[in-house]
Amino acid sequence: MKKFKYTYMTIITALVLTTSSCEKFYDINKDPDSIIQAPMPTILTSVTANIGYFMGSDLNRYSSLLMQQYSGQSNGTLNQTQEFDKYLITGQDSNNLFSTAYAGILSDIESIIKIATEEGSPNYSGVAKLLKAYMYQVLVDAYGDLPYSEAMKLTANVAPKYDDDEQIYTALISLIDQGISEVNATTSKQVPGTNSTIFPGSFTTTRTNWIKFANTLKLRLYLHYSEKNSTFLTSNMNTLIGSGAQFMTSNADNFQMTFTDIAGGRNPIDQFETARAGYLVAGNFLVTLMDSKNDPRRASYFSPFTAAPFYRGAVVGAANNSTLYSKLHTYLRGAVTGTVYTGAAPVRMLTYAEYNFIRAEAALRFGVTGVAQTFFTAGITAALTDAGVSATDQATYLAANGILTGTTAQQLQQIIEQKYIANYGVVMESWSDWRRTGYPAISIPSNAVITFTPRTIYYPQSEVDANPNIPGGKQKASLGVRTFWDTRP
Repeated sequence: MKKFKYTYMTIITALVLTTSSCEKFYDINKDPDSIIQAPMPTILTSVTANIGYFMGSDLNRYSSLLMQQYSGQSNGTLNQTQEFDKYLITGQDSNNLFSTAYAGILSDIESIIKIATEEGSPNYSGVAKLLKAYMYQVLVDAYGDLPYSEAMKLTANVAPKYDDDEQIYTALISLIDQGISEVNATTSKQVPGTNSTIFPGSFTTTRTNWIKFANTLKLRLYLHYSEKNSTFLTSNMNTLIGSGAQFMTSNADNFQMTFTDIAGGRNPIDQFETARAGYLVAGNFLVTLMDSKNDPRRASYFSPFTAAPFYRGAVVGAANNSTLYSKLHTYLRGAVTGTVYTGAAPVRMLTYAEYNFIRAEAALRFGVTGVAQTFFTAGITAALTDAGVSATDQATYLAANGILTGTTAQQLQQIIEQKYIANYGVVMESWSDWRRTGYPAISIPSNAVITFTPRTIYYPQSEVDANPNIPGGKQKASLGVRTFWDTRP
């Protein structure tokens, strides 16, 4: 909830001033023993860790509140989680996440790409390009048009233009292809290893994880064209699948950042919950949906009560008393030791379960290679397994909820609802699915301050104030401004 006062524009301006003021003293003040550039392995550690934190922080809360997976609560004074619940969202709410993305993560990624390219380490630049593509996919889906082609030029351009979001998507697909090629390079001066907090380990082994992630990310991008250009979706998915590309094959391939039970190393969702107890509780829409299916994942998703109803979600605008509702539980916060969560839970960003639901929808609606039912079953099974559900309970759940039936629209609803449950805690994607398909069928809160569910969020106000090249030279007209792929009425 804290506000960072720096944005991309203002941080780069500070760098310009610092550079110009020190330049004339460079020769006499330069310390030949000082570290001017952090080592590339250290930068990758920072990038991967910060991506994990970023995807479990502000944007995670905002998108999960909009999709009523979480609900804002308090025990007294109204707070920002409750404001987001009712769509009271301002440009100030974007300052922190935008500056973290551009001045922190994306800046470090560009440093890796530059160093790796210059020294001949394509395995490093390939990983960095895949991470860059993922970051921009999430950011474009949140904002729409963004700085891309002129971004991260430092002193060369302190006011980057905003590129069209569809053009950015096209560039990201190409960037992923570059990343795959470079990750596959057989000669590289340096290779990532245990220094990466995402897919850590010997690159001989993890290389395959990065490739599977990259191809699955491309499927996610293609799926977002479902209402915009289904022909493009079908053609590109079939071409990719037909090429023999590797995709995720188990939960071990999940693109996620694993956190630990040490000070400063705990999951950011748990850190937020610990620092601001009662600000987030289970959303009533999600709890009710899972209740209707007698879903065994409730035991790890939501803290239980000792009497029925054992899982209780808050309706948006409910009276301020967080003790009345289930809290986010072990699936997102790690095991409980006494009354304290360990924080040793991953932030899941793109999972094997999601891969299967992508394939199920693509096969059902667009004739993409594969059998929708097969992927639907695999997606549910992967999600149940990831939540620690026993084999017996998995079989019971699949028998009751795992068979696609009815019209294409009814089967699509089943797929997206199961994907929505599985993507609990995954940043942005449930919101993107709703914008594409209308499922799950959430309702506008009774206390909403606008008459529609937001389609993007506002640009950060400090960026609006500082960068004259922001679209139209001013803030968005409303939260109803859409991404290029969001064409559903």
